[in-house]
Amino acid sequence: MFRDLIQDEATLDEVLGGAPSATSRGKDIHALDDHCRRYIAQAPFLVLATSGAEGHCRATPRGGPPGFVRVLDEHHLAIPDYTGNKRAEAHRDLLANPRMQLLFLLPGLGEALRVSGTAVITREPELLASLATGGVRPPKLALGVTVGQAFLQCAKALRRSALWQPEAWPAREALPRAAEILRDHVADGRTVDEVQAHLDVSYRDRAW
Repeated sequence: MFRDLIQDEATLDEVLGGAPSATSRGKDIHALDDHCRRYIAQAPFLVLATSGAEGHCRATPRGGPPGFVRVLDEHHLAIPDYTGNKRAEAHRDLLANPRMQLLFLLPGLGEALRVSGTAVITREPELLASLATGGVRPPKLALGVTVGQAFLQCAKALRRSALWQPEAWPAREALPRAAEILRDHVADGRTVDEVQAHLDVSYRDRAW
């Protein structure tokens, strides 16, 4: 299927035009400074990347009101685990391999914040009670993250995608319909309207 492969770092560097710039090399920090804290305090969305014992990788979305992720100190933060589909794939990955990375996004800002480290799954009552943002009850679980690295990802990808520019978004009627996709993928005999009704109830009553 694919030819002319790059299979070593020397060739990769040659194709990319040499070593990264001093700014690219030097922007890593190893704790959450005031800039990182301010970014996280305003971010309503992140992507969690994990890898399990067999090496299978996952990237899963996490979202909530701005500030739903709580910075505990310069090396630790907590992510509430709101109601999901109970597959808990990222959780199972972390039980086998605690290493993970977070990609925080702020609407309207091109630069993303990447935070790497390790995570544990906690049900500490006091911590959970402090993470009840957005819902009427605290989450059942939280991810406790120990930070090893943080850095600002440049804005080129989001600028190229025009992700934050409404005028570049596709027309609503041109978007895929989730109920149709699920109807075809699950193939359990339900109609599109029945699947949509299930989604509507889930989004309305089980968001937190």
